[in-house]
Amino acid sequence: MKPPYNITGKILKLVASISEKIGEVNSAHLSKPPTELRKKNRMKTIHSSLEIEGNTLTLEQITAIVENKRVIGPKKDILEVKNAIAVYNALDKLNPYSFDSFCEAHALLMNGLIESAGRLRNRSVGIVKSSEVAHIAPSSEMLKPLLNDLFDYIKNDDDLVLIKSCVFHYEMEFIHPFIDGNGRMGRLWQTLILKDSYPVFEYLPIETLIKERQEQYYESLGKSDNTGESTIFIEFMLEIILKSLEELLKVQNVSLSNIDRLNLFKPIVKNDYFTRKEYLKSFREISSATASRDLKFAVENGWIEKLGDKNTTKYRFK
Repeated sequence: MKPPYNITGKILKLVASISEKIGEVNSAHLSKPPTELRKKNRMKTIHSSLEIEGNTLTLEQITAIVENKRVIGPKKDILEVKNAIAVYNALDKLNPYSFDSFCEAHALLMNGLIESAGRLRNRSVGIVKSSEVAHIAPSSEMLKPLLNDLFDYIKNDDDLVLIKSCVFHYEMEFIHPFIDGNGRMGRLWQTLILKDSYPVFEYLPIETLIKERQEQYYESLGKSDNTGESTIFIEFMLEIILKSLEELLKVQNVSLSNIDRLNLFKPIVKNDYFTRKEYLKSFREISSATASRDLKFAVENGWIEKLGDKNTTKYRFK
């Protein structure tokens, strides 16, 4: 069963703008941002996602934990950060269309924080805001059928991935399948769904923008609850996605290292042989000499193999 929502003019306009920005990102070689920017954005994502849920650690403290430095702070907050690092490091192993992967991610995210990490709740819950019950989640008996329908929708429906990712985020929050960690999982899984089609989303700090507009985030969830469909939330999240791409494009003049260029080129050629000329076509801003140095570096470090000599030289990633 398809979740209820309407495709509004605003949604169509946002999708068109996002698609245009993704094209600009690819042209600027930012589909996989430079290493330092990826690291910085990952830390901002973890910090913002946990801060939304009340974690007190600063961005500097979270960076220190990533670097295996000693940090003084509440044990629970430190464990939340370590768990978040673990699950984001496992993104490439998680399947956005798999219920089992979904539970596996929750187990990583909530390990040591709740006894039922990775397992659906077995009792009814309500969400309280300002001493009032804002939302009564579906009964525990309904969870598996509802989630099966939701995963079937994102896997098989013909709607755009951009829209389906927002719908999943909202519906998962509405279903509230776990005792705790639902907000974190909703935001994480939307990123995973987007990343599967657009690699750039793995490193976009979308959650930082959600944190900046946290009141509107919860307001859009509430309004969607009241209308019985996710349309308002879809519009809100598409605005966030567009803004995150615009923020990324502001750094498009950043210099790429040889490692950055090689990492960008690998998924383009996959296991096929390629020439230096073909490598240069993807990076028109560099000279032939720089391209040669890049490829020499990759050969010497065992990343690619080289066949032939001079004009007959071909390369292939190992």
